[in-house]
Amino acid sequence: MFTGIVEDLGTVVGLETGTDFVRLTVDSPTVVTDRTAIGESIAVNGVCLTVTSVRGTAFTADVMHETLRRSSLGSLRRGDHVDVERAMPADGRFSGHIVSGHIDGTGVVASIARDGIATVYTIRAPYALMRFIAEKGSIAVEGISLTVTHVGHDSFGVSIIPHTAAHTVLDERRIGDVVNLETDPIAKYMARLLEMPAGEGTAGVTADTGPITENFLAAHGF
Repeated sequence: MFTGIVEDLGTVVGLETGTDFVRLTVDSPTVVTDRTAIGESIAVNGVCLTVTSVRGTAFTADVMHETLRRSSLGSLRRGDHVDVERAMPADGRFSGHIVSGHIDGTGVVASIARDGIATVYTIRAPYALMRFIAEKGSIAVEGISLTVTHVGHDSFGVSIIPHTAAHTVLDERRIGDVVNLETDPIAKYMARLLEMPAGEGTAGVTADTGPITENFLAAHGF
């Protein structure tokens, strides 16, 4: 689990590409020199990857086909910067929000505008993701924990302070660029429960429940 607080702006120093995988090597002195071990989880542009080797100040991770299909990692090139965050320790603090590192899909930067000291990014996203995005809710963009400033039918906005711009890859993104998105995990589970309520024939379920309706809520004291 992650929090969306980027620890380091790493640099891609190695790429081994196969037919359905990428072996990615990232130089990240801030992260690697703090006792990073093989088998640990590290988020790269919001994608949870497993460290397979460590050499000097760089770590290597394998990116499988499912991850390439869901994210933008397949388009990385040597020299590209990436957001890096280690998994949250059990005694750590939530400075951002709950981030699993399991990318839901990608969006496209539609516009970039100044708003005082901040920079506002408007990002187009498919309906399958937009239904989980709410104004003033949380979203991870390229692994960065951000607050949604506005929501439309097919796009949403986030506002970036100068510190975030200076220490993440967002400052390098331009209109038309693809970005990784992870929506609120609680919203996804709620949507799944609503679309597939427990019913007859459900293994291990004995409660006689149906869809949540206004009458159902009233009958249960809500």
